[in-house]
Amino acid sequence: MAVEDDRTEGTESRDEQLARNLNELLQELRVAQAGVQFLFGFLLAVAFTEHYARASGFEQVVHLVAVLFATVAVALLTAPAAWHRLLFRHGQRQEILRMANNTTVVGLACLAVAMTTTVLLLMKVVAGPVVATVVTVLVAAMFGYLWFGLPLRARHNGTGDGDADD
Repeated sequence: MAVEDDRTEGTESRDEQLARNLNELLQELRVAQAGVQFLFGFLLAVAFTEHYARASGFEQVVHLVAVLFATVAVALLTAPAAWHRLLFRHGQRQEILRMANNTTVVGLACLAVAMTTTVLLLMKVVAGPVVATVVTVLVAAMFGYLWFGLPLRARHNGTGDGDADD
């Protein structure tokens, strides 16, 4: 079932459409930013625990991979806000929106990797390597399917609303 829009088709100017699309993207980023910042803080705190000092080399490498991907995700998911702040009064909404879309998609992929490696780390410590491997594969598949597989399939099947900038 399609969700109807309050606007009458064709009454929105290109500038209004870009402003709306950018505003919607920035709202979406607030959700992702909160999650990645919480994860980043957790990952930083782990390095200062007693258990971390006794962790295996594998666990420390997995932790560092998670920290690096969380760091990149923070940078990518906050970049649109910085671009908007620096360029919004210079008539560059279309460029901001294009860049923001790209950094958001890559940022979400980095967040998925950071979350998945964090699950791997925690599951290895709590449940052992076999359970950790199985759960990590399932978590990676879940992120891949929900965040990328389903939307790309919908786009391929043409089930979107036809607004190329959304």
